Amino acid sequence: MSETTTVAGPQPGNSTPSEEQPVNTDDVIAGAGPVTRPGERPTVRLREGDAEEAPRYAPEWLQLREAADAEARAEILLEPLTTRVAERPGGDGGLVVHDLGCGTGSMGRWLAARLDGAQHWVLHDLDPYLLHFAAVASPRAGADGAQVTVETRRGDVARLTPDALTGADLVTASALLDVLTREEVETLAAACAGAGCPALLTLSVAGRVELEPSDPLDAQLAEAFNDHQRRTGMLGPDAVAVACQAFAEHGATVRVHPSPWRLGPEHAALTAQWLRGWVGAAVEQRPELRERAAVYLDERLAALEAGELRVVVHHSDLLALPRSAGGVG
Repeated sequence: MSETTTVAGPQPGNSTPSEEQPVNTDDVIAGAGPVTRPGERPTVRLREGDAEEAPRYAPEWLQLREAADAEARAEILLEPLTTRVAERPGGDGGLVVHDLGCGTGSMGRWLAARLDGAQHWVLHDLDPYLLHFAAVASPRAGADGAQVTVETRRGDVARLTPDALTGADLVTASALLDVLTREEVETLAAACAGAGCPALLTLSVAGRVELEPSDPLDAQLAEAFNDHQRRTGMLGPDAVAVACQAFAEHGATVRVHPSPWRLGPEHAALTAQWLRGWVGAAVEQRPELRERAAVYLDERLAALEAGELRVVVHHSDLLALPRSAGGVG
């Protein structure tokens, strides 16, 4: 990793549719769904060397989803995680956490406040603006008031090696697995195994959504969206199953727990952005749905504005615990 910066705690301080595409996705925040300008991905760039792929994941979208992410994450996985972390050799020196594809740092803001002891967070991302944002907005203290410090590393998280994680006590990420390829997930699992550290990987899409009231088009759009996620080699809804296998092959004990977004009237802005991105991606995958999807989207947004729409977007959280020194996971 290059361009390393250390910060001691926080410092002061999409494409417009064509005439053939009546689905109104022109207000989609980049990152809110796979409706992007040519050459852009809807997520943080993970691979270097592609001139057409801008490292862009809009902070507006990341901020919009942060509260729902925090509500959704599976806190039940923290008990086995903190038990393992407390048992690590040399644990008195403070906890070193590597946050992969950190974005604006929401994972650190959620997790640091739930961990005891001094913490040093190493934030990885390819976007220097997001790294700066994450560093200045990082928490000052952990659950017990101990100091939290931050270091940023700009680089390609899909090319991690065990050396990149030297000294890590924990690797974490949020909404990352589903935008990786199988090879990249296997690389991540190998890197964590080489470093001998647990991995807490949250909010990977599960490929299922529930909308209330239901509509006959829901299932077709969900299927088309899932296919859209997979079409460039990313794992999308298959990511958790692939990751479970990859970590298990390195001897880790893997636990998975649901972490759904439950979106009601209090999440109207997030739901609207999610809907536009979800429908837009489905139509891009299956253009024959375009006309029906345009009507569907208008009706769904009207129901949302009237406070009549509820949405559950299913995700999964994964905790991989490596073999302990005694050979037990």
